[in-house]
Amino acid sequence: MKTASDRLRIVLAASESVPFSKTGGLADVVGALAKTLDQHGHEVVMILPDYHFLRQASVAHLPPIAESGLRFSISMNGRVMMGYVNWTILPGTNVRVLLVRQPEYFDRKHLYQEHGHGYVDNCERFCFFSRAVLEICRQMVLRPDVIHCNDWQTGLIPGLLGTQYAQRSGFEKTASVMTLHNMAYQGRFWHLDMPLTNMDWRYFNYHYMESWGDLNLLKTGIAFADQITTVSPTYAREICLPEGGFGLEALLKHRHEDLVGILNGIDDSVWNPETDHLIPARYSIKSLEHGKGICRSTLQRRLGLPERQDVPLFGMVSRMTDQKGLDLIMASADRLLLQDIQVVFLGTGDPTTENALRLLAQKYPQKVAVEIGFDDGLAHQIEAGADSFWMPSRFEPCGLNQMYSLRYGTVPIVRRVGGLADSVNNLDHPDSIDHATGFVFSDYTPDAFAETVERAITCWHNPQLWKQLVANGMARDWSWGRSAAEYENVYRKALQRMSGRFAEGRV
Repeated sequence: MKTASDRLRIVLAASESVPFSKTGGLADVVGALAKTLDQHGHEVVMILPDYHFLRQASVAHLPPIAESGLRFSISMNGRVMMGYVNWTILPGTNVRVLLVRQPEYFDRKHLYQEHGHGYVDNCERFCFFSRAVLEICRQMVLRPDVIHCNDWQTGLIPGLLGTQYAQRSGFEKTASVMTLHNMAYQGRFWHLDMPLTNMDWRYFNYHYMESWGDLNLLKTGIAFADQITTVSPTYAREICLPEGGFGLEALLKHRHEDLVGILNGIDDSVWNPETDHLIPARYSIKSLEHGKGICRSTLQRRLGLPERQDVPLFGMVSRMTDQKGLDLIMASADRLLLQDIQVVFLGTGDPTTENALRLLAQKYPQKVAVEIGFDDGLAHQIEAGADSFWMPSRFEPCGLNQMYSLRYGTVPIVRRVGGLADSVNNLDHPDSIDHATGFVFSDYTPDAFAETVERAITCWHNPQLWKQLVANGMARDWSWGRSAAEYENVYRKALQRMSGRFAEGRV
């Protein structure tokens, strides 16, 4: 248990978190980190938008949610918008969850976009949310030591905290941490949205908030935060280079002393083949062959593939976009499917890619199965039933599925980028089996991907070698304890940096 001096008051601000809302890995990370920080003895409050429509759709899976009675108003460029706060507890923890209720902004079918296009008022929606986070902290007298922000949707918070809130009661000793989950999404909007931020126009310059003539909310967070983290050590290096920084590499390089890459963990209360209630047979390394055999047959039967145990079965659960390497897969598919293999796909994304995968399944009905959509149960079943998992990403800040795969004895095939490079050890030769956990390639070409899959097929036909590869991966610890301890160090560095800047008036 933490002593009083060690215990931190942490506000985690994010646009999504399980079990309340989710579009991707951000939601998993925020929820799992909050849970682990609570287990480490810290006082944690999560602040999220209240997507009432989505919450109602899954109410059976959520804890009771009550009104707090707190109301506040925020002037959004002259238009007064009222906000309300509902609250609950993150299941299995002491973490308070405060849900920002604003029907005009958040009662929508989706979080950020519809029909492939972002909502036109996304800047207004999330400027309101960021400003609401600070107002809630002030009015509820939370007095946080650290406000931990996540991605562009909360990028305004460090800016406000470092300027107009710096001297306000309750924030005198509050530091900010900004986590970058994916640099491809920056929250860039036209410059005339600047009044929505309530920041002085003098900060609209290339040092702080302006990027190529636009307002950039992610840049705002990077420029003002006391500490910056991203989701793997390799990605922390990549984003300081032009190919990874997406235009912000100069600022990130300038702030490299405050930038730390922390590899995400996984929630092993959810992703654990020994306890997973979503798979047809639970198993450990000792019962791997029997359990995975049942999971494989069930998966094949569900997706309409022949129930065969004598061929390697590859799986992929992903957004169906070129970023995830689908262009490599499509370009090498005919070459790979000449071999006796099976492949299953689950996900949604670019309509052209979705259609191409459907056509591939029609061309190879005995070898390829495609499920368009999101199905959490099927995602677990693919991890448990497949022999190997494909993640040939163009870029991948961290990735979680490769860690799920290692946990489930499903050997990952990945490209050497971001968190994939940090979490998968390449089997490049049988002599490297002692430390290998998967197959890794570097060049972003169809040939490099196909050759790596062919190496995996050869290895699969060597049962002793494959079994050792699987055992190595299953033995790794991907729980959040290690990652949370690194975040605790970052929080303390942020507090030290904030203390030094406080005497100077922050900015």
